Amino acid sequence: MVCSGKLNNAMRLTALDELAERLGLKKEQGVAEARAMYPMLEVAEEDPAADRRLLEAIADWCDRYTPLVAFDGKDGLFLDISGCAHLFGGEKALLKDVLSRLFHMGFDARGAISSSSGLSWAASRFGQGGVIEDEETEHVLLPLPVAALRLEAQTVDALKKLGLKYVGDVIDAPRAPLTRRFGPGLLLRLDQALGREEEPVSPRRPVASLSAESRLIEPIGTEEQILAVTRQVAVSLQPSLEARGAGGRVFELVLFRVDGRVFRISVGASQPLREPKFIAGLFSERLQAVYDDLDAGYGFEILRLNVLRHDPFNEAQADFEGDRQGEISLSAFVDRVSARLGADCLQSFQLRESHVPERAVITVPVMDSLPRRKAAQAQEVQLPFRQERPLRLFATPEPVEIMLAEVPDGPPQVFRWRRMQHQVARSEGPERIAMEWWIDGDDAEARDYFRIEDETGHRFWIFRRGFYGRELDPRWFMHGVFA
Repeated sequence: MVCSGKLNNAMRLTALDELAERLGLKKEQGVAEARAMYPMLEVAEEDPAADRRLLEAIADWCDRYTPLVAFDGKDGLFLDISGCAHLFGGEKALLKDVLSRLFHMGFDARGAISSSSGLSWAASRFGQGGVIEDEETEHVLLPLPVAALRLEAQTVDALKKLGLKYVGDVIDAPRAPLTRRFGPGLLLRLDQALGREEEPVSPRRPVASLSAESRLIEPIGTEEQILAVTRQVAVSLQPSLEARGAGGRVFELVLFRVDGRVFRISVGASQPLREPKFIAGLFSERLQAVYDDLDAGYGFEILRLNVLRHDPFNEAQADFEGDRQGEISLSAFVDRVSARLGADCLQSFQLRESHVPERAVITVPVMDSLPRRKAAQAQEVQLPFRQERPLRLFATPEPVEIMLAEVPDGPPQVFRWRRMQHQVARSEGPERIAMEWWIDGDDAEARDYFRIEDETGHRFWIFRRGFYGRELDPRWFMHGVFA
């Protein structure tokens, strides 16, 4: 069986199984030529999106070994296991565990462990793999083809034409002529493979600042079991938070299922948390919302709790009964509702620096605005409030029909709004507000705002867009009402 895809405006082979390779077929070979050689050949169309999803799923599964997992092309992964190998009995035991588990999942995987990413890449794809000690670097690398240095195809072909077919040939060649002819990339790749140049792994996910996990003897699957283990892990995480003088703001619960699938559940807190019961309470609300979509299968064997974000934790004196329920009631309410319904379900208002009224205030999640509001209260900072602004501002200004108005810049005397006619008794204005040219453009018309009170005592905030005497008559809009 082979897979085919469009390459250089032709259908060519993109992947082959072992039997197809033994028959002599090769990648980038034309499909028509392959069918002519073997009419019974089974050809399937490639699906790059599905391949990527599969590789992402395997990368999630590899998080059980290290959080530093990076992609390597379309069919490989880099794992930085510095400081992690001893948790699995050493490097050899870790590599054996990875490859054996992938084999039982149905994958033919090959791997290598060394002190440099380039050497591991070369040994796993062109060599025998395994664990390579530092003193074995050149012994393993010299007999490999030059393609093992992760060079471009054109560079590899040019090196072969010069007779430099193996890495050992490049190492023995003078470096200056190689640089002049092939550029610095060739020697950079060589030095990376030899461990002379650092090559850090860029993880695909942000690395948690703090993390704790529990590896279970027996898999668990019920909601009660997950919450119980979560609280136990949170207890082990508390000393680390206390040592930093911090509390978690964003937590992530990672569940590793027995068959390799990984589930991630994130919750946030409006205030820094370190108490295990409060952390478990957040996940209790979240699990009630998502548990129906959480397929436990044969159970979860690893449970990990990550602190993705933490802030300084401010200690507060409790009352005589040792209770702080009055202080945390609002934060607890916000956290519970946000965990159950999502972080955007509760919104608050935040001021912005803008003269345009509808842009002067934006809505933000309460979880983000509550800490800033409490900090402002602690510093006795008064938020600005302009008495001339209405309490109710319409999201979209509503058109107003002007029956009579003073020209050129006077307020209206009689206007109709929402099918009702109003006689103006008092007015104040105009207050001219220019639009923001970097958003609305250079031709945006200014607004003249008026505070209007009709004969019945109702107060309105209306504005005129445009000026009298121009080619087009100005238009009037209702933007808000006063209390």
